[in-house]
Amino acid sequence: MRICLIASSRFPIREPFAGGLEAHTHALAGELIRRGHQVSLFAAAGSDPDLGAAELEVATFITSEAARLDVGSAPESWMQEHHAYLRLMLDLSREGTRRFDLVHNNSLHHLPVAMAESLEIPVVTTLHTPPIAWLESAASLAPSSAHFVAVSEQVARAWSHVVSSATVYNGIDTDAWTPGSGGHGAVWCGRIVPEKAPHAAIDAARLAGMPLRLAGPAYDRVYFREEVAPRLGDEVQWVGHLPQDELHRLVGQADVALVTPAWEEPYGLVAAEAMSCGTPVAGFARGAMVELVDEGTGRLARPDDVRALSVAVGEAAALPRDVVRATAVARWDLRRMVDEYEQLYRLLSHEGAAA
Repeated sequence: MRICLIASSRFPIREPFAGGLEAHTHALAGELIRRGHQVSLFAAAGSDPDLGAAELEVATFITSEAARLDVGSAPESWMQEHHAYLRLMLDLSREGTRRFDLVHNNSLHHLPVAMAESLEIPVVTTLHTPPIAWLESAASLAPSSAHFVAVSEQVARAWSHVVSSATVYNGIDTDAWTPGSGGHGAVWCGRIVPEKAPHAAIDAARLAGMPLRLAGPAYDRVYFREEVAPRLGDEVQWVGHLPQDELHRLVGQADVALVTPAWEEPYGLVAAEAMSCGTPVAGFARGAMVELVDEGTGRLARPDDVRALSVAVGEAAALPRDVVRATAVARWDLRRMVDEYEQLYRLLSHEGAAA
């Protein structure tokens, strides 16, 4: 199939990934290409050239001096992102039918949904987060040609007042996230931002008497400076933003992976990645974490209860790694995810051809 895959215009689809959305897009594009599909990727400049996909270039938009005089003018960065998606969707409205069989919107922007009706080919949007105002508005007015997929049942429920969505759980490359030996304390991975709450992971690991290594980009410098940096030292180390191969080794060496969302976690890719390494998960029972982690793969504590999480750390670390790994391969493998997307693509393309 000829697939137009729309990704983030902010963050390149390349290692080290800015977050789970970029990792998901990279894995999806790569597996679709491996299966013989023709994928054209719209993404930020600097995305991985090894994907073999065509990056759709979008000219930079600079607000005129006259427009900037408007006191209600949106920030320049917002306008540039808006311009990028607007130009893409206008191009697709003119040439999409000739070039593609289907559009898969894997971004968080509202325009691919709002303008879906202008295309003569199906548009499927993956919902990666709880409702966002602009996207919620667009989805509420979406035509029948717009279709939605949620990355978890929790996300599907969160959007149910606006749209119906099928659930396709995210998948990870279980051939890359291979079994590790454990034996090196705890690990925490992700964007270092308040909603991921790595400070809670530090506090819980200390209470459990377990050394902790944190890996990920410190996007919120104020939060890092005020809540994370003062907690480092004394067997708590921040190792920075690692390439994927180093991250694989780090997670595989850990006895337990801490996942500490301070929001309704839409999926929890880091939990699936850890389990693929055989590393059990200790986390907060928030959002989709209750869908990913069961008694055989980890332990979940009451949200924000650091003391309960410290108990979960010890219990999770004692779980058999081979069972954790086997569960991840059976439930969260990338090939299962792409199988389900392919089925949806074929169904939508068949319905479009019959219309």
